[in-house]
Amino acid sequence: MNQPLSTETIYNAQAGNWLRSEKVLLSDFTARPRVLEELGDIAGQDILDFGCGEGYVSRMILENGARSIFGIDSSAEMIGQAQAMAAELELSTASYTAANAVTFDQFPQKSFDKAIAVFLFNYLTIEEMTQVMTKVRSLLASTGTFVFTVPHPCLPFMREETPPFYFEHGEKSYFDGINQTFEGKIWRRDGIPVSVRCVHKTFSHYFEALKAAGFNLLPQVNELAVTDEHLALDPEFFGPMKGYPLHVLFKVQVND
Repeated sequence: MNQPLSTETIYNAQAGNWLRSEKVLLSDFTARPRVLEELGDIAGQDILDFGCGEGYVSRMILENGARSIFGIDSSAEMIGQAQAMAAELELSTASYTAANAVTFDQFPQKSFDKAIAVFLFNYLTIEEMTQVMTKVRSLLASTGTFVFTVPHPCLPFMREETPPFYFEHGEKSYFDGINQTFEGKIWRRDGIPVSVRCVHKTFSHYFEALKAAGFNLLPQVNELAVTDEHLALDPEFFGPMKGYPLHVLFKVQVND
């Protein structure tokens, strides 16, 4: 039986299809703008980006006035692209490292104002996610904010395996698929698909992990979907996703 490809192998192979300077992927429209919105005023702040990929969100964070960004991703190819783009755009306060988010501990400073994890936790088990959240909690300033997005836990069980976004759940149900890896794809507007995966968790697992990590305030939770604006922009592309819960955004504050 063939062993599944590692996440690093998948992303190293398709890194070129992730590189972008404008909205291309479905989730560039339906999720990432909301991350920037929920970060709020970041002028002069130091931001930590777990699972930074090729740096698309972190570049926008710097454009919005952050003082610095430190990004971590397990794909060396994606990190290479992030570093190349930062050099090309002369973003001297952007720093990127190829590393495993669960085990990495060589941070350039002891405290960050805010942290993000944009579609990182869908690649980690519940236990690994809790370890990363604990790390984030220890690195955030006393008034810090953590914003992260994940695929909606219900999506794999609601959609057939058709564009522009799906996960294969096989014969697993919402509850017996916990910590199981569902392979999937998400499309770009130009018709190119990229492979994604989701280590399935229920809603309660995210709340439990945040509590175990030391976050003692309830998070703000937003279920993200295709909007009327998306449908007006490109009804053919966004139309198949109308009415489906695509992603979930969590925002939690430190309360020291």
